[in-house]
Amino acid sequence: MKEKLTFLPKLALILFCLISLTYIAILGHTLLAPLLFSFLMAILLLPVSNFLEQRFKFKRSFSTIVSVVLMIGVISGVIYFFGNQLSDLWADWPLLKAKANVSYHELQHWISETFHVNTQKQLAYLNDSTEKALATSAAIVATTLATLSSTLLFLAFTLLFTFFILNYRRILFTFLTSVFKEEHKEKVTEIVTQIQYIIKRYIIGLFLQMFIVSVMMIAILSILGIKYAILLGLVAGIFNVIPYLGIFFALLVSCLITFATAGAGKVLLVLVVYIVVHAIDGNILMPLVVGSKVKINALFAFLGIVVGEMIWGISGMFLCIPYLAILKIIFDRVDHLNPWGLLMGEEPKPEKKKRVYQITKKIKLEERD
Repeated sequence: MKEKLTFLPKLALILFCLISLTYIAILGHTLLAPLLFSFLMAILLLPVSNFLEQRFKFKRSFSTIVSVVLMIGVISGVIYFFGNQLSDLWADWPLLKAKANVSYHELQHWISETFHVNTQKQLAYLNDSTEKALATSAAIVATTLATLSSTLLFLAFTLLFTFFILNYRRILFTFLTSVFKEEHKEKVTEIVTQIQYIIKRYIIGLFLQMFIVSVMMIAILSILGIKYAILLGLVAGIFNVIPYLGIFFALLVSCLITFATAGAGKVLLVLVVYIVVHAIDGNILMPLVVGSKVKINALFAFLGIVVGEMIWGISGMFLCIPYLAILKIIFDRVDHLNPWGLLMGEEPKPEKKKRVYQITKKIKLEERD
């Protein structure tokens, strides 16, 4: 009879595995990040590929190519639209620079009056900071170029991996069900099916949530007369995908641009708009369009975002939540890992009646499970 490991050797083995996986993730960032992102895109495009194969009798490889091309078209459209908004901002750069200069002098005067720090000391501090920044300008340019090249490489790898995962999905599924013992085959199939269903619904819900938040922000900011309302609305919608931290980054960018173009009064309006939209998003949109079938508690979500950023940067922040959801699905369905699934989830709540929002006589929205 096999002896079970005692607590200390078991803990040491777990820590060794975690450290090894983290080290591999850091070393393999260039390859693993697009691979994991491609897996999510492949799940999203799977219904499209299946539809083309069943309805139009396309071959597997051709339906995969068409699906990937459609994805490229959608991404290119979003980038083109976003680029147009940035070009408008760039065209107004001299005006923004002049406005920022006026605001800078007003801020100098306020600091001088409030904290009794004269202008000469402020300028000396800024000049010292500027000299340090110029000294590292070459490093900044090199970092910018490296970031651009790594982004292009990331997109190229993502497209290739998405094609291969879609094209060889049956082989991958057969491998997953064959690598485990026969008595576990049914449970593995169930886990794979659940991951496919929940992650697909999760991603579609996120895209829908991103679209609704963007439209709401654009509409409200346009009504308030905020310049670059479309650009700021897109920033709010895109970064809203990152829980907790994304909305603060979008708010910071929006407040800076609004302050440079319209002054401090409009900044307060933008702040109020963000608070209202974020409240609507968290209490109405999130339960309706994303659902809570796999709910990660705020502690693990925040830890996942921080660790993801430390390991893989922005891509790690985007990937952490769906892959935490995948881990929770696995933990909930494997007996020995059930406690980890409970730890990652939220405290059970008593059953309550689902909220239903009547849009029209024929259209209504019901809160998801």
